[in-house]
Amino acid sequence: MPLHALALVLTAALLHALWNLAAKKWGGGPHFVFACAVGVVLFWLPAVLWIGLGELPGWSTLAWGFVVASAVVHLLYFNCLIAGYRASDLTVVYPVARGTGPLLSATAAVLLLDEHLGLLGMLGLAGVVGGILLITMGPRLLGRGVDPEVTATLRRRRGVYWGMATGALIAGYTVLDGYAVKVLAVSPLLLDYCGNVLRVPMQLPVVLRNRHSFKAEMRRTWKGVLAVAVISPLAYVLVLLAVRDAPLSRVAPAREVSMLFAALLGGQLLGEGERGWRIAGAALIGAGVIALAL
Repeated sequence: MPLHALALVLTAALLHALWNLAAKKWGGGPHFVFACAVGVVLFWLPAVLWIGLGELPGWSTLAWGFVVASAVVHLLYFNCLIAGYRASDLTVVYPVARGTGPLLSATAAVLLLDEHLGLLGMLGLAGVVGGILLITMGPRLLGRGVDPEVTATLRRRRGVYWGMATGALIAGYTVLDGYAVKVLAVSPLLLDYCGNVLRVPMQLPVVLRNRHSFKAEMRRTWKGVLAVAVISPLAYVLVLLAVRDAPLSRVAPAREVSMLFAALLGGQLLGEGERGWRIAGAALIGAGVIALAL
């Protein structure tokens, strides 16, 4: 991977962890998802106009199909992620979500495509699974420590379930967007921006069904909306720019260093428990993902 692409990916990883921290701390429900999409559309409009919308008429039907498909998967992903943060901790949901995509992809390749991972690949799979177990069980994995109440165990399990569902959706949009940028030459900024434009009407019916609670949720979550609207597109555009100059198989695993950032920030700033175990689990998942890529 070229050094400038690596720099883009590492910067994106830190930004990605920061906006997830904001979503966990100030996030809400479907209203929050809708408001973030509207915020992206409004905040990033000047940049889109400056870069120019002249590219849009040149998009093929196939390119538009990928943009629409990406918008749908991203919307499902964000709703799933926010639901996970409501149900559990950042230091559980985030690393599991980031590690599940490569885990599912590698497993499917072995079972369905008769591919062989080799020793390094098998070690990578073991690293991802082992990291998820560390995050899920903590000291209980070694027979030490007991949850003070059953709800703590249930909360962690819910985080793993939501994280795995989110990870599957991450794998989906990574492939869609990588193809759109690399093969169809779609602008990374326009791809992300148009996806947010499409997500506004997609999410609107959910908001209208519970419109009585919209204002109250916005008063509580506006800081999170602002942070996500500003930082999230920048983080993802940096990744897509890196994809233009480096193989997707290298960029996707390299960005998973965000797991370490999130584990450190979640433990320190949110005061989430078992910080050492969860950081170790995130590191093990990250190492496993890198091994799978190699």
